Amino acid sequence: MARQTRVSNASMMTFSEKLARFSWGLFVPMCLVLTLSIVVLYSAGGGSWRPFALSQLSKIIVGFGVFWIAALSNIKTWIKSAYLIYAVALIMIILVTFVGHTGMGAQRWLNLGFFHVQPSELIKIALVLALARYFAWMNSVELTQFKNYLVPGAMLLVPFALIVAQPDLGTALSLGMITVGFFYIVGANRKWFIIAAILGLMAAPAVWYGGLHDYQRGRIITFLNPDSDVQGAGYQINQAKIAFGSGGMIGKGYMKGSQSQQSFLPEKQTDFIFTMLGEEFGFMGAFALLAIYTWIIIVLFWAAKTCRNRFGQLICFGFMLNFFIYYFINISMVLGLMPTVGVPLPLMSFGGSSLLSLMFGFGLAQNAHIHKDQQLSAKGS
Repeated sequence: MARQTRVSNASMMTFSEKLARFSWGLFVPMCLVLTLSIVVLYSAGGGSWRPFALSQLSKIIVGFGVFWIAALSNIKTWIKSAYLIYAVALIMIILVTFVGHTGMGAQRWLNLGFFHVQPSELIKIALVLALARYFAWMNSVELTQFKNYLVPGAMLLVPFALIVAQPDLGTALSLGMITVGFFYIVGANRKWFIIAAILGLMAAPAVWYGGLHDYQRGRIITFLNPDSDVQGAGYQINQAKIAFGSGGMIGKGYMKGSQSQQSFLPEKQTDFIFTMLGEEFGFMGAFALLAIYTWIIIVLFWAAKTCRNRFGQLICFGFMLNFFIYYFINISMVLGLMPTVGVPLPLMSFGGSSLLSLMFGFGLAQNAHIHKDQQLSAKGS
């Protein structure tokens, strides 16, 4: 009876009760990565707080505000607003098509005056939230019916097409992987994945000749043959390999990386920050970051497994997928294991949109953990 009372009154928990349920095992590694990010960005700025470290620190402070709001709110708030948040993120992506700010060859940002936001980063978390809301109250029979995946499929395809057109193939790829992984978790028929893979292979020639830009085809060709254009399309990845390999076991030392400090390594503060970490701190530094990332994945998995309501489970599983795909694509890219795409390293890379969306995701996962014993309905009651 006491247990039932505690569960039924979960929505009326006090601030101290929420802190008592707080997952410090998820909060601590998040803070460790954020701290390491400032350390590396300080080095990327040539031993100065400007232009990267101080700016990122201000974004982290805002990010913590987003995190605490998401974590300590009533979980019913996120059930009721899931579709609205997705709709707002989608509208922002549509606006990018017409009034978006162009940078680094792609039209990806909205200029809000005081801040440039990249909606394609926000849609990743918004999609996870919307999919969790959609699937949470379906029974096992409904989860095997193809018709029930048409709406989620549209929820993916619309932003996917808009993001590809920006062009931002890396973010579109990660969005697709998140959704496919989500479908697998909720129990979609395994035959559908095989059929989708076959259709994808059949469509590959059309995508190659009609759907990719010249520079994107160049990146793929360079990936398959790294020596084909070392000074052109392959320059970034070639310099990244040199920098990472030269770090050895313990690195060249803080702010002593020749490739990064002498500007041979492009985008060292964003997509290629893992390479800079490897050059200055060596294999041990890179391994330490991967160990922290693994810690986060394990905690998210455990939070999902111990959550008693389906909505919270799917939030944790969905964010776990999102976080893993983020760093899997980025690290594979900078090590030459896949073509170069514009995907940041989570919590490490310089930039606000990715950071704020991830902090929101961490907050949602914390919220799900705090309310893990609460029984929920589709109406959020």
